[in-house]
Amino acid sequence: MTGPSKAISGTAFATLLLIALMMGANHVAARIAFNSGVDVATAVVFRSAVTAGVIVLLLTLARTQVRFTARHKRVLPVIGLLVGVQSLCLYSAVARLPVALALLAFNTYPLWTAAWAWLIYRQRPERALLLAMPVILVGLGLALDVLGAASGLGATGQWARIGAGVGFALAAAGTFGLALVLTQHEAADVDGRVRTATTMCMAAAVALVMVVSQGGFNLPQVNAGWWGLAALTFLYGTAFTIMFTVLPKLGVVGNSAIMNVEPVFALVLAWLILGQSIAPVQVAGALLVVGAVMTLGLRKR
Repeated sequence: MTGPSKAISGTAFATLLLIALMMGANHVAARIAFNSGVDVATAVVFRSAVTAGVIVLLLTLARTQVRFTARHKRVLPVIGLLVGVQSLCLYSAVARLPVALALLAFNTYPLWTAAWAWLIYRQRPERALLLAMPVILVGLGLALDVLGAASGLGATGQWARIGAGVGFALAAAGTFGLALVLTQHEAADVDGRVRTATTMCMAAAVALVMVVSQGGFNLPQVNAGWWGLAALTFLYGTAFTIMFTVLPKLGVVGNSAIMNVEPVFALVLAWLILGQSIAPVQVAGALLVVGAVMTLGLRKR
């Protein structure tokens, strides 16, 4: 067993918050792009290809030695495929739901991670996760207004409005949870930068297949869409580059729970930029989900 986790430095904490802010802003920028004629597959191709290119350049400049075992060659394409599907599903949710709600539904991925670990590796869920599970689900139910009380639409009307978006967000959470489990058990010994580069290349390839199948790229129809597409690509690529180059030097793992404040940043940014707002009870539910997920991630082990 490992000892209690050490407190992180102020610089590391600020860096984690910056990454969360950029990831939340990336999804707000994506919604701007989607509202201007860009489709999900086009956005994922741009985002993933540019991020992969930047990381490959960094690996080349650092003269990083890349060696894959037979196991790595089998599992890394699968992880990349899963992240590609996750990217398409999450952006599909962002295109259909208020940005913060899409991210909150996606934030159920710790539950999916535990479920996949139990199904595939017979790894029992921790007691803390079992205790947090109903809290997360109740908070998500309040945030999504599943009974339609806040919207006044009733349950049937509310689900007619949010059902597809919630389905995409949960599919994104499920595929991401599976990718995390496979990474932990099968590819944890691969350099994080190398793993990210291969994953982004595969995600770009998956989205490119979607682009080809629909007859080509759907590019922005107005200037705001180009700004949105450029911003989501820059923000996502920068956040991932920081995550795998700066954070290791600060002694912080890339998936630290502090970054789960991303939906809160998205909530504020979507209100300021997109004019999206949700009822107070939904805000309370959102904070319940974020608090429970952060408590899980920050607990001492």
